[in-house]
Amino acid sequence: MSHSGQLAASSGHALVALSLLRLGTDTLAARCFREALLPGLLAGDPPGPAHLERLADLIGLSGAERMMRIDKARASATLAMSRAADLGLQLLTALDADYPALLREIIDPPIALWVRGEAGVLRAPAVAVVGSRGSTPTGREVARRFGRGLAEAGLVVVSGLARGIDAAAHRGALEAGQTVAILGNGVDCVYPSEHAGLAADVQASGAVVSEFPPGSRPFASHFPLRNRIISGSVRAVVVVEASDRSGSLITARMALEQGRDVLAVPGNVLSGCYRGSHALIKDGARLVETVDEILDEVGWAVPRAQPQTPGKSLIGKELSSFMDAGSAFTVDELSSRSGRSAAECLAELGVLEVAGIVARMPGGIFVRLDGPATNRRR
Repeated sequence: MSHSGQLAASSGHALVALSLLRLGTDTLAARCFREALLPGLLAGDPPGPAHLERLADLIGLSGAERMMRIDKARASATLAMSRAADLGLQLLTALDADYPALLREIIDPPIALWVRGEAGVLRAPAVAVVGSRGSTPTGREVARRFGRGLAEAGLVVVSGLARGIDAAAHRGALEAGQTVAILGNGVDCVYPSEHAGLAADVQASGAVVSEFPPGSRPFASHFPLRNRIISGSVRAVVVVEASDRSGSLITARMALEQGRDVLAVPGNVLSGCYRGSHALIKDGARLVETVDEILDEVGWAVPRAQPQTPGKSLIGKELSSFMDAGSAFTVDELSSRSGRSAAECLAELGVLEVAGIVARMPGGIFVRLDGPATNRRR
């Protein structure tokens, strides 16, 4: 390993150990890291063993407990990095360029993230779609449509890979774009197990991410920590369907604390499935029913498709070669020469006709107006 590689590995190990020393429900450790350690690290202070000692001091560890926890964090970091290397996982720390900028701003950002897939997708503009595991078919269909619509608009859809609304949102996004799954366990342990195929699809499209090192099981205490990452990495959280006991309400509360927009979908007042959603609306969450309303709330302008420049596409090149020869052509001829279907050719010819580049003549003949089309067929 080169000297620079050794330094990177050493820094990574120190940051992973830091993350494991403060990992859990210890908010004091999280705040100490955010307020006392992270600024110096971001300013260029190379992470090392001294940071573990400093964090232990800040959170009041002393004596035998101090040494036990520091030694355990170091050993666990070594094991986690070894497992990650064997599994081909990417380690993304709070100092890396691909670390989500929005996530770094929250009061308790994860120090280390373990990633399967494309880490760069975590910096793209994103919206979270969450809701109950015990969802209705209607709720799942709404989540799927929202996932697809947001992905079509160019946003990344973030959710938690759980049953119900989360899974539907991921599947919808996969139909049109990218999605990210944030887990409450190691990225090598898919939970629930029936979502192994979905996790593989999410990884191929975007990324599967966790704060918990590889091998971590899905303990109940992990999910509130997972939820702060979901809300902290997005512009807005959309709650599609939530009962008054839904875990998605925790995500919504964290989103509000982090200054994110919270949007909620209304439902049948006779169904308990929407009590949590209605409570959010009463507390000031925006009521949304369509993808356009979500896009409006987050201020996202849908990119317009740019018209193709003639000569750039396969058909444009074929048209140029036809016109250079001074001949007119039919759709069938263009299809034969380009190897594309007649329907595809006709569709692009229609675009070129509207743009004033080709003219449609009687008998299904097309002529390029800015070319030397002199040998027209009768």
